[in-house]
Amino acid sequence: MRSDSAEVAGRAGARREETVDVDQFLLVLVSGLASGAVYGLMGLGLVIIFRATDVVNFALASLATVGLYAALTLYDRGMPLLLTAVAAIVVTAATGLVARETVIRRLAQGELLSALVMTMGVSLIAESVISTIWDDQPRLFPSLVEGSVSLGDSAIPTQSLLTIAVAAVAMALVAYLFGRTTIGSAMRAVAESADTAQILGLGSQRIARIAWALGLGLAALAAFLYAPRAGLVPTVLSAPLFRAFAGIFLGGLTSMYGAVIGGLTVGVLDNLAASYVSAGYRDSFVFSFTILVLLIRPQGLFGVRTFQRV
Repeated sequence: MRSDSAEVAGRAGARREETVDVDQFLLVLVSGLASGAVYGLMGLGLVIIFRATDVVNFALASLATVGLYAALTLYDRGMPLLLTAVAAIVVTAATGLVARETVIRRLAQGELLSALVMTMGVSLIAESVISTIWDDQPRLFPSLVEGSVSLGDSAIPTQSLLTIAVAAVAMALVAYLFGRTTIGSAMRAVAESADTAQILGLGSQRIARIAWALGLGLAALAAFLYAPRAGLVPTVLSAPLFRAFAGIFLGGLTSMYGAVIGGLTVGVLDNLAASYVSAGYRDSFVFSFTILVLLIRPQGLFGVRTFQRV
């Protein structure tokens, strides 16, 4: 009888351990999807700007951080949190458009390297402005929602679930914009050929401004969803930016769907590596996987081979 009882207890313990392992895996997966949703939104913003203007915008993260600090200032002065999210998007888009009109637009078409250096310069200026106005001290950023959802013996933060949901809605709206609206069709035409779009009367500069505003707005939304768990410092989005780049190169620099899928993939792989391999090698694991894919398919999983416009 004692032997039977011990065996039953052992089986029950094994089942509990298996359940805990499954719950832990689901927790890691959801957390990875939440991170990937942030990378996907930022990557989508990068791809939209690149396709419309041939500019790889390294300033995207720093400009979005300016929007975050402005939002936190308004929140501290009593503005509702949801309205501060709108303010962050508006401030980011407006600041980015000013930077484009005063610096980037002056470059000749096809000056990809010069534009890249310019956006890096804008990024450094933005971080310097943040440090001057708001200082470098870490700050807490409020969550849109509090609490968690129970999953067996684990708990999934509600903020992570909201991040996934909001990002999914934003991505669906972008897909609708490009697939079903006149502006979206015009943006696709400019992406294919700015000269042809100009001949058709689409106005490439107006479309470029819309693309910049949209791309920066998506980055600001991603930043707003990411900041509550990371805190707020001038360089808070540096790591997400590089992971977003890994995502768009993995998915394909010219593919919006590839940017989303690549960002989600990077987020999940990053969390899996940190949880089951080593936190110290998470980036090494993700970027090694990305390099391996690019060695096999240089244009990314969903990208197409393109030639530089001159």
